[in-house]
Amino acid sequence: MSQPPVSGDARPTPRRLKEMRPLDVAHVIDRDPRLIVPIGTCEQHGPHMPLSCDTIIVERLAGDLSAEFGVLLAPTVEYGVNVETERGFAGNASVRKKTLHRMLNDLVDTWEATGVREFILMTAHEQDPHLEALSTVITNEARVRVVDIFGVRFEDLLEGQSEPMHGDEVDTSLLLYIAPHLVDMSLADDYMMSRDELRRYRRGWLRVPKHSPGCIGRPRLATAEKGRALYERIYSRVRDRVFLTPAPEP
Repeated sequence: MSQPPVSGDARPTPRRLKEMRPLDVAHVIDRDPRLIVPIGTCEQHGPHMPLSCDTIIVERLAGDLSAEFGVLLAPTVEYGVNVETERGFAGNASVRKKTLHRMLNDLVDTWEATGVREFILMTAHEQDPHLEALSTVITNEARVRVVDIFGVRFEDLLEGQSEPMHGDEVDTSLLLYIAPHLVDMSLADDYMMSRDELRRYRRGWLRVPKHSPGCIGRPRLATAEKGRALYERIYSRVRDRVFLTPAPEP
């Protein structure tokens, strides 16, 4: 199994659209007309985690896949559709579902006009209104593939959970592996919901309860070693199911 690139490798770097000249972009599209569009969020994930948790995770994954396959990487959309919280968390920022949907439609339309034939919309944010904004993007002819990177089974890698939650054992472990300097484990605090409450939270029907620290799950059980195992599983699944399929014809 191919391993994700790590810092210090002599492997290719990501093909970041924002760092390229138009003629260079055109040459890449002629060879492989796919474009990765990472979509993050700006919201609390508990007192121990940065607001950009989802963004950091999806940017790292998208960058590694762009580097391995030479696929163009768009600038990250750093705002998503967040569930309203019972009390305010400083720095939180959200857009409405129709706002994110319209923005992505506009971006995709302009990129399709330059020759892109497949859009890989990649996110690390599981809530239904957010995913609906991505899955309803419209193109003229290009294919759109929405990748929820947490749509993978992790129960055998976890101790206190059976699935991803929010600012939890999964998110915190991934950040401890990817960006440990941004995590303060001394502030981590567990908070569990019932399966029904978690389902309603993901659908956008239930706010984060006021007595929650802003996260859901067991972040105290997180480790960098778990984060590496989680990241490698996500990477291999997305790689095999999305990037090893043939690119569309230019």
